[in-house]
Amino acid sequence: MTKPRKRNPPTKKGAAPATDDDDVGYGKPPRAHQFKPGKSGNPKGRPKGAKNEETILRELLQKKISLNEHGKARKITIHEGIFRRIIEDCLKGNTKSAAFLLNRFHAMTSGEPMESGLSEDDEAVLEAYLQKCQSKLNSKEDQS
Repeated sequence: MTKPRKRNPPTKKGAAPATDDDDVGYGKPPRAHQFKPGKSGNPKGRPKGAKNEETILRELLQKKISLNEHGKARKITIHEGIFRRIIEDCLKGNTKSAAFLLNRFHAMTSGEPMESGLSEDDEAVLEAYLQKCQSKLNSKEDQS
């Protein structure tokens, strides 16, 4: 089965062939009038000061809360409080909390990176891509 061919629009006799610059029509304003000066292309875009998820989480975890320890009020971060609660769960016999805590501790103390969960094929593709990028960078530095 063959695909139907696209037909070229009919041109006026004696008119010069249309170029990409002259392509004007619905949804294609002339290049000179395409964008108004001083007008944003995305007026309802991200407002100034909007925070992403990482920033919000970081701020929340760094917030201070009060903790009564041995009859004295003490201020700690929520992050520290979460770890204290996990340790309490571990001591009560929660094996999932213990496994999580020990895995975190092992990852921090050993210099080994945590498992990425990628298959060998995915890692091979990423390694090839990394080498390709490094060779491009090296060739650009040699040219300079």
